[in-house]
Amino acid sequence: MNSLKTIVIKLNNMDFRYDIYQLFNIFYNFYSIEFLNENWNYSVDVLDDTVVISDGANLKRYEFFKGLRTKQSVKKAVFEYLSQKEKKEISWGTLVGIRPSKIALELLKYGKNCDQIIEYFKYHYDTRYDKAKLCVDIAKLEDRFVNKNKDNISIYIDMPFCPTRCLYCSFASNPIDKCKKIVPEYLKCLFIELNTVAEYVNRKKLNVECIYFGGGTPTSISDEQFEKVMYQIYNSFVLKNHVREFTVECGRPDSITLSKLESMKKYKVDRISINPQTMNDETLKLIGRRHTAWDVADKFYTARNLGFENINMDIIVGLPGEGLHNIKKTCESIKELDPDNLTVHGLSVKRGSRLHENMVNNINFAVPEQHELNLMYDETINLSKSMDMSPYYVYRQKNMVGNMENIGYAKRGKESLYNIQMIEEKQTIIACGADAVTKVVFPDENRIERHFNVKDVREYIKRIREMIDKKIELLDTLYK
Repeated sequence: MNSLKTIVIKLNNMDFRYDIYQLFNIFYNFYSIEFLNENWNYSVDVLDDTVVISDGANLKRYEFFKGLRTKQSVKKAVFEYLSQKEKKEISWGTLVGIRPSKIALELLKYGKNCDQIIEYFKYHYDTRYDKAKLCVDIAKLEDRFVNKNKDNISIYIDMPFCPTRCLYCSFASNPIDKCKKIVPEYLKCLFIELNTVAEYVNRKKLNVECIYFGGGTPTSISDEQFEKVMYQIYNSFVLKNHVREFTVECGRPDSITLSKLESMKKYKVDRISINPQTMNDETLKLIGRRHTAWDVADKFYTARNLGFENINMDIIVGLPGEGLHNIKKTCESIKELDPDNLTVHGLSVKRGSRLHENMVNNINFAVPEQHELNLMYDETINLSKSMDMSPYYVYRQKNMVGNMENIGYAKRGKESLYNIQMIEEKQTIIACGADAVTKVVFPDENRIERHFNVKDVREYIKRIREMIDKKIELLDTLYK
């Protein structure tokens, strides 16, 4: 039974339903939002040149904003109305679920300066100065790295298994304890796909710049299986290419072993990710993780001692039950470890997650007020500065607590090239494995085509040849 509180909106033109839903969802993050003509909380009327908004007691009119498209004017009107009514400071304004640095990168290309771009963000999206400036700074850095040659590609490999399923996860990850019998068959099919892609890359004389092995949790499989995967990736792509970056997202400390770290060193991995998400043990238990903060530090120092010089750590702001004091503790612990990269995620409540299911069924989930969330993000900014890191990529998702952002920080020279190419979508990424998405970039046409491998592991095994053939067919439209 759905126990979420409900906001009902009366809307005169359903062409604007999606945009208005997204704006109301920012301010009423954990409400069910419906569009009906009866028992409404708000009415929104989009007229020829005016937006009229009412809560039944107060009515306001907003003339369309000069130079903006109709939808942008409607979104600005709703945002400004709700900002005043709810007295919330939403720093990104009307920007929802997009790559904001792409906007800044495009404006730089057209010769706009920093002040002009910041003003553009303010007028078009009501974006706060510091967030607009963040986009400009990141775009300037990314412009040095972003791909400009269609023959430069990246390879993504997906391992769709995890030690356990986290409370907030909506990915196609499968608990390894229940999937051990299917892993060998999955690896057999993955190796077929990797071999076929490697043959294609060599035949077309493409240059593999980056390799990213993610998931899921790549290290959730056994040491022996992991060694076989690393050997396969190395011989398929590393041995015959001048790879600039090879990342393995180790992820969960409880799945990382000395043997796996040694395999990564052996096969030339130069960047790894060890992801605590929080350094508070009570929260780790609550979100379904089997490791402790001590385990995070133990695996981090083991990796350092083996010579890994580019280690990323992920943390999440807004986890269930956490407030300012919790994020301070996490930041203090991360600072002591001193990683080379720091990725700060805002909690996104996704429909496929147990967290969303708990909320629908009214299971308690304490969310800090917007002011406290802003302070929590400030702590992560201070942490990055204390470790001499700068922001180098940013992206946003829908249904993020506090409507914030996911942002990557790095020490100078330790920026992840793959992350930049993935976010800015200027480079073809050939993806292998269940639930992997290939993106084929047509630079001359400013166009992207995607191929989706099936999510379900068993379906992937059954349809491996179909997945490969469709991927090659799409790639052939670019690499003729």
